[in-house]
Amino acid sequence: MELWTHKLPVKLQQIIRDVEQQIEPKIKEIDNQSTFNQMKVLNSFRKYHVAEEDFAGSTGYGYDDVGRDKLDAIYADYFKTEDAMVRPQLISGTHAITTSFFGVLRPNDTLFYMTGMPYDTIQHVVGIVGDEPGTLEEFGIKFNYSPLLDDGEVDYEDVKKKLLADDSIKMVAIQRSRGYSNRASFTVDKIKQMIAFVRKIRPNVIIFIDNCYGEFSEMHEPTEYGADLMAGSLFKNAGAGIVKTGAYIVGKKNLIKQAGNRLNVPGAGKNEGATIGHMRDMFQGFFLAPNVTANAIKGAIFASALLERMGMSVSPKWNDPRTDLVQTINFGNPEAMIAFCAAIQHYSPVNSFVDPVPSYMDGYEDEEIMASGSFTEGSTIELSSDGPLRPPFTLYIQGGLTYSHVKIAISNAVCETFFENKKM
Repeated sequence: MELWTHKLPVKLQQIIRDVEQQIEPKIKEIDNQSTFNQMKVLNSFRKYHVAEEDFAGSTGYGYDDVGRDKLDAIYADYFKTEDAMVRPQLISGTHAITTSFFGVLRPNDTLFYMTGMPYDTIQHVVGIVGDEPGTLEEFGIKFNYSPLLDDGEVDYEDVKKKLLADDSIKMVAIQRSRGYSNRASFTVDKIKQMIAFVRKIRPNVIIFIDNCYGEFSEMHEPTEYGADLMAGSLFKNAGAGIVKTGAYIVGKKNLIKQAGNRLNVPGAGKNEGATIGHMRDMFQGFFLAPNVTANAIKGAIFASALLERMGMSVSPKWNDPRTDLVQTINFGNPEAMIAFCAAIQHYSPVNSFVDPVPSYMDGYEDEEIMASGSFTEGSTIELSSDGPLRPPFTLYIQGGLTYSHVKIAISNAVCETFFENKKM
C-alpha cells in the first residue's frame, strides 16, 4: 500500500496501483522528453550569457532593458524564429493572439482558420459572437474557416477550395489545442503537414499558430516547420507557475515588429515596455518549464487511465500521443461534472474551502464550472478544471506543478464522485 492512498477505499487503492503500473512506460517516455527539452533551454541560456543583472528590469519607457532583449533572444532561439516579444503587458494568450491579428491584418483582409471554429474567446475577438466594440469585424477584417471532418481531422479538400477561391485570405490560423471541443489536439507532426499543404497552395500566406497549452509538450515546436507567427501565454506552460502575468509572440522579424507596433505604438514597438519586477520570474519560469510541463502531462496520463477505469469517455487515452496539457472527461450529466470539479477545488493548495458553482464568464457563451486553486489567478499550468455546462458535459482538466499533487487530487476526486456519491 502506498502511504498517500491509505485513506482511500481499498478497491480504489488497488485500481490506482494497477493504473500506475500500466502507465509506467509512458511516464518514462515523458521524463526523457523533459530532459531533452531542458537541454535545449539550457543551451539557449548559455548561448546568451544570462547573468544576474538581466533580472533587474526597467521602469518608465523601458529603454535599454538588456534582460528583456536577452529573454526575447532566448525565446527566438528555442522556438527557431527570427525574433520574439515576451512581455508582461501581454495579459493572456488571447491577448497575444489578438495583438498578432491586429498587428498583421488590415481592412478587407481575411483571417482563415483551417482547424475549425476557434474557441470562445477568439470568437469574441473576431466578432462572430457577442456585441463588443473593437472586434476584427468592426475594423473590416473578414473571417472564414473550414469545419473539421467528423473524425476531428482537417478537411483538406475544403481548405484547398477556400484558399484558391479567396485572394483576400492573408493569414491562415492553426489552433493546436482543442479548446472547448471534443476533437483531439493537433500534434506537431500534423501541424507540420498542415503548413506544408498551405505552402503548396498559397506560398505567401502568413501561417499563424495558437500554441497555448502546447509548449514543451513535444520535442519540437510548430515554428521549426515553417510557421510565420506563433503566440502563447506565460501563465500556461512557458511560465512554469512562476510567472505572474504575460505572454509571448515569436516569428518572423517583420511580423514581430508589426505586433510590437500594435501592442505599443508605431515607431517604438517592441523596444519599449517596462518590465519592473518581472524579469527574474520570466527567466526562471522558462528554465523550469520543460520539467513542470512534463509533470502536468504525467498527471494528465494518470487522470486519463484512472477515469477510463471508472467508465468515463476520455480524450486523449492514456497511451495516445500528447501535444498539450489538456485532458477531457465526458461525464454525460452536469451533476457528476460539477461534483468532480468541486473535488479538484477541495484538493487545491489555494481556496480549498471554496465550492465552485456554475456561472457566466466574460468571453464565454454558456455557464462555466471552474476549479482553480492556483497561486496565480487563471493559471492553467497549475492544476485546474473547467468546462461549459452543455452536453456532453465535458470537463477539461489541465496543469499540475507536481505530478504528486495531480495524483492526490484526481484520486480523491474519483473517490468523492464515484465511491462516496455511489456513481459507479
